[in-house]
Amino acid sequence: MATADTAVAKNAPMTPEERKVIFASSLGTVFEWYDFYLYGSLAAIIAAQFFSKLDPGSAFIFALLAFAAGFIVRPFGALVFGRLGDLIGRKYTFLITIMLMGASTFLVGILPNYASIGVAAPIILIVLRILQGLALGGEYGGAATYVAEHAPHHRRGYFTAWIQTTATLGLFLSLLVILACRELTGENFAIWGWRIPFIVSILLLAVSLYIRLKMSESPAFQKMKAEGKLSKSPLGESFGQWKNLKLVILALIGLVAGQAVVWYTGQFYALFFLTQVLKVDAKTANLLIAAALLIGTPFFIFFGSLSDKIGRKLVIMLGLLLAIITYIPNTPVSIFNALTHYANPALETAMASAPATVTVDPAECSFQFNPTGTAKFTSSCDITKQVMASNSASYSTVPGPAGTVAKVKIGEKEIEGYTSKGLSADEAKAKDVAFKKEIREALDAAGYPKAADKAAMNLPMLVVLLTILVIYVTMVYGPIAAYLVELFPTRIRYTSMSLPYHIGNGWFGGLLPTIAFALVAQNGNIYYGLWYPIIIAAATLVIGSLFLKETKDVDIYAND
Repeated sequence: MATADTAVAKNAPMTPEERKVIFASSLGTVFEWYDFYLYGSLAAIIAAQFFSKLDPGSAFIFALLAFAAGFIVRPFGALVFGRLGDLIGRKYTFLITIMLMGASTFLVGILPNYASIGVAAPIILIVLRILQGLALGGEYGGAATYVAEHAPHHRRGYFTAWIQTTATLGLFLSLLVILACRELTGENFAIWGWRIPFIVSILLLAVSLYIRLKMSESPAFQKMKAEGKLSKSPLGESFGQWKNLKLVILALIGLVAGQAVVWYTGQFYALFFLTQVLKVDAKTANLLIAAALLIGTPFFIFFGSLSDKIGRKLVIMLGLLLAIITYIPNTPVSIFNALTHYANPALETAMASAPATVTVDPAECSFQFNPTGTAKFTSSCDITKQVMASNSASYSTVPGPAGTVAKVKIGEKEIEGYTSKGLSADEAKAKDVAFKKEIREALDAAGYPKAADKAAMNLPMLVVLLTILVIYVTMVYGPIAAYLVELFPTRIRYTSMSLPYHIGNGWFGGLLPTIAFALVAQNGNIYYGLWYPIIIAAATLVIGSLFLKETKDVDIYAND
């Protein structure tokens, strides 16, 4: 049991030293997210530098590995570094993670490309990406645990909310640095300018490392160590004992999975939707997202602090509910329909005045899950649907008899599809070029724009809508670090909270854009991909509301 003196100490105001610790944790985590996002933002250029000279089969394998390294390995990093954090301490573990992330990122910036060192280039790149994913898997749990264990008892939501800002600030910083480097290097950006954001990260690493070296160990961990209560097997206790494993599972499906899809929808999918679906130019879209992030980020602190007063669970579940309601397409409150209206009104008009249909043999249609962007589809159904989706043309599917070659109707224009099965590479390429040209000409005639007209955009309304999406992110994400810390015992906290967090965000969230595009291609409606985050968030809302308890009053010093 905690003594009266302990209770007083843990409710006392933060000391200057403790504030410095929290600042150092947040700064280092911003840096790690900055590093991680650089690769995603520059993936197309990096692919051209490292994969373009490979044969198609090898390029597919390497692209798949590069993709997987960014998201799939994060839970494994959570296991490795979570275990270390519970065994040797929070401070030393995320000193390791920041050095690993920083060194890997810097090396990407100076890594010779395929033209210089051949196949060794993509192999080294994959290794560096794996190291980045592992480091990120260990960073978040360490930083959140460390800050929460330093924070006053009734202000954990407020203080851990600063850690919650770091992913958004890291994304914001990476966007700004990339935009600045594009402006400075112009046409050379794709040749060598892309390396600058990676190389300058070494300066951020030096500052973050210097500050973190001056930090003290978590008081909760020191107390556990002094009392001889450290876990001898954090993995065994976390996942081998049902009472703890049950909490891990509930944390994943009743909390983190829904948070992850709202987080990725509000920041990544919103950007994807603007650029790939609504055809807004990349610079404008990035600036719009950056403006929304700038306005919305303080709400992480607001909702973290609010969770100290009214409860973490209430704030998170309310955020999920609002997101679900306003994600649903074709309703008066649909935010993504409104984005289309204000970003590309010509597309909205064309979809209403000249609806498209695709007649296919359903038996030859597949679910186009293509995370690396390198898969080749050969049936007339898949080829046709992929071309229509990439042109942001909503369509309805008409089932045809067996053996039907896909046929597109746009307004009054009908276009016959083709199958590439049995064709040589040159023949398939010629068919592809001709088919895409005919589709594009028909879409042009029907008023479907190739790109959004900037003069027709309502930029202030777009910022407002994107800011609302970011505010949903802050509601579900702001209090979650405090909730996860309070949910698990101190002796296995780092391990137990890290795994569901990174499975949720690395897999449920990280795969969102790819799954959403596949759903759009499958169904034909440009909004259909939203059903993925809607369903996941709704499941989390139900499970979390029914089975998770409120944690804001948990004494994290007394739960071991």
